[in-house]
Amino acid sequence: MTFKISGGLVHELPADLSRTLTESNIIELWENLTPIARNEFICWIEDAKQSKTRVKRITRAAEALLEGKKRPCCWVGCIHRTDKKPSEWQQSVLIDKNK
Repeated sequence: MTFKISGGLVHELPADLSRTLTESNIIELWENLTPIARNEFICWIEDAKQSKTRVKRITRAAEALLEGKKRPCCWVGCIHRTDKKPSEWQQSVLIDKNK
């Protein structure tokens, strides 16, 4: 029987993160996060521009879960959510910059 690991509120769980959660045996820690918290980790990982940064973020996410952390460090939040308005900081730095 295959267990489906939950994604986030907006973002689907990427295969590389799923592999790390499985190999590190920390699926239960992941599943105990809220959908919003899982979404923050996924968005943070997917925001990496380079593959080596993505790998570092996936490793850091696993470490953070083992340390009991519920959100990625130094992440302003997912700009892809439609259930809330982006903060002023997100709007000026992340959204307007991408136009």
